[in-house]
Amino acid sequence: MRFLFVHGTGVRRERHDRLFALVRERLTARFPGARVDSCYWGDRFGATLGAGGRSVPGLRPAAGAAPDAVDAETAEWTLLLADPLCELRVLAEAGWADGGQDPYGPGDDDAFAMPGVRPAGAGVLALLAGLPPAPPHPGDELGALLHGTGLAAGFPAALTAAADSAEAARAADRATGEPQARELATALARAVTAGALAAAGADADCTGAERDRLVELLTTRLGGDARVPGARAAAVLGRLAMRVTTQPLLNAWRGSLTVGATPALGDILRYQSRGHDLREFLHARIAAAPGPTVLIGHSLGGIALVDLLALAAARGEAVPGTELLVTVGSQAPFLHELGALAALEPGAKLPYGFPRWLNVYDRQDVLSYLAGPVFPGDPRITDHEIASRQPFPACHSAYWKQDALYERIEQAVAEAELG
Repeated sequence: MRFLFVHGTGVRRERHDRLFALVRERLTARFPGARVDSCYWGDRFGATLGAGGRSVPGLRPAAGAAPDAVDAETAEWTLLLADPLCELRVLAEAGWADGGQDPYGPGDDDAFAMPGVRPAGAGVLALLAGLPPAPPHPGDELGALLHGTGLAAGFPAALTAAADSAEAARAADRATGEPQARELATALARAVTAGALAAAGADADCTGAERDRLVELLTTRLGGDARVPGARAAAVLGRLAMRVTTQPLLNAWRGSLTVGATPALGDILRYQSRGHDLREFLHARIAAAPGPTVLIGHSLGGIALVDLLALAAARGEAVPGTELLVTVGSQAPFLHELGALAALEPGAKLPYGFPRWLNVYDRQDVLSYLAGPVFPGDPRITDHEIASRQPFPACHSAYWKQDALYERIEQAVAEAELG
């Protein structure tokens, strides 16, 4: 009997040799007379950046470069989309430490009636409450913009959420002067815009310029001034955003992240477009030795084996010696649901001549899937769960040190009457 191990995506020679040494040791301990081989394909069929990564913007950013202003703005809006009220929360909790001095001097356009009778912020809230939840369209720039960006449906709820929030009420109480009220107007406008954007999600058709114009129009209707950004809240939010959101990191490290992810993601993409060559290579390695063979495929290796065996069986040309397929942490069942397996149409059954299939998965491994429910009633398929107690991605490679894996393989070999 022979075992042939087929590694997964992103594995290259050094990693393969360590991994295969572990698999061979464990299998040899349970099957002393068996031959344990490996099919290393990473260097020959794995993905590389053929042009050296020239397609990646910012692959080699200047050392010590200051954060890009666009990155900082994007990071702020990332936080606002996750929590539209976060700027209002800053104003509600921190208030204003400058005493409300207007950096532009006293203005003649006092939008807040009776200062001293009530906080100026209360006037902003009154204006917010008076905004129509469905601005007319056409004939009104705000309404036209909301409809043109796909935000009209979520605007009423966003308006209500901001107007009725405890954060807005608290910030309004602390906005005692006109400059503070202007900043509050900007924060409320951004909160409403962010709420509408968050509600629309991927259905929003809104550019950064359109988003900024929405904020400007809303700020003006709340008695604010587009010349005055939300200085206090925006300063806090900006520093926080650059620290806790992923966008600045992704932009700064896009080059190195792309290069680092190329073996893993690139191998999958390359296989999807040029998988024939790898399958031919696997077929040759399987047929190179006579006798019953147990194929063990990890991740992408399992996908390629399922494709190879199904294609061969459909042609009536079963791969010689193949008696048992073991897939570990495999995406083959999920790809079949998507209609992305080369060998099978969506919903098709495994062809006659396909061998027994033991599919091993870990619930924590987001790259592992169930095969049985995708091929219902097929007695050749058995799903088996392994619990490594590791989070992803560590669990995707943790199978190979689990005694439970080799125990289940031993059971499957006995059930197939091999050995």
